[in-house]
Amino acid sequence: MVRTRRSNGILGIALVALVGGMVGLSFAAVPLYRLFCQVTGYAGTPRIGVQASPAAPEKGRITVRLDANVNSALPWRFRSETPAVSVQLGETALVHYVAKNLSSSPVVGQATFSVTPYKAAQYFAKIECFCFTEQRLAPGEEVPMAVSFYVDPQILDDPDARDVQTITLSYTFFSAIKDGERKTAWRRNDG
Repeated sequence: MVRTRRSNGILGIALVALVGGMVGLSFAAVPLYRLFCQVTGYAGTPRIGVQASPAAPEKGRITVRLDANVNSALPWRFRSETPAVSVQLGETALVHYVAKNLSSSPVVGQATFSVTPYKAAQYFAKIECFCFTEQRLAPGEEVPMAVSFYVDPQILDDPDARDVQTITLSYTFFSAIKDGERKTAWRRNDG
């Protein structure tokens, strides 16, 4: 009887620990998946914050198309200054997008991004980007937004990716604040 209670107690503690571990893993899953995607380039996620390595001039060029989108719930206009750029492999490039708040209230937006084709994402590295932080625009405000990046010359050494001639860098802006939080957040951001 004493042995059974002890066994039941150990089993109960083990089950509670198991459930606690599962809950902890469920909270860690999203950040761990995001980190995995950033490191490997999986699902079109480019590498972030790394410095370009110089490329030999004979390494070649690649075209980067610049795509800009806005979620319908965000009252912004968002576009790239140019539809595409031709970049030297391994050299840092700087491109600009422009965002404008079309509403009569301040709005906070956050950009998500992807790189296609997916097989090229691991060779696309962003050094600086407006997408790293939330962007707050005053009513009617229009601002330029810069992206600094390079395409790693090692793309030519990858048999699956060496045929890529064009990479598309795509951004979509979403509202960064839930509707119920909007007025409070604007007051906080107004100082």
